[in-house]
Amino acid sequence: MNEPYVDHIGMIVHDLDEALRLFENLFDLKPARVLDMDEVGLRIATLKASNVDLELIQYMDQREGIARRTMGDRKGINHVSFRVKDVFASLEQFQQKGAEVIDGFPRQGSHGLVAFFRPESTAQILLEICERKG
Repeated sequence: MNEPYVDHIGMIVHDLDEALRLFENLFDLKPARVLDMDEVGLRIATLKASNVDLELIQYMDQREGIARRTMGDRKGINHVSFRVKDVFASLEQFQQKGAEVIDGFPRQGSHGLVAFFRPESTAQILLEICERKG
């Protein structure tokens, strides 16, 4: 496995527009992109700090879909995503070491092919791996 690289830190917010104003006001960070993922009920903004991307996530509705089942309802820092070259090869390696993938993954996420691991198999930390597009 290559040297670990943090791809992004995901944060659940109550109001995406309010959170975007906060990050612009405090840190002069503007969104690199805002993406509506209607199929999973999410609105996501990506902010590019110099050393890591910040992913601000707002639930668009109250439905109980894969996003809410995976990330839960708690606001604040939610998950840490590590970039990998090959999600499937990494999944195999991690599963051999005891990490259990959440049902429904891997799948396309806002940054590319992603997989989340069951927190009960990863020291109660929600971890994601991400194979970036292109």
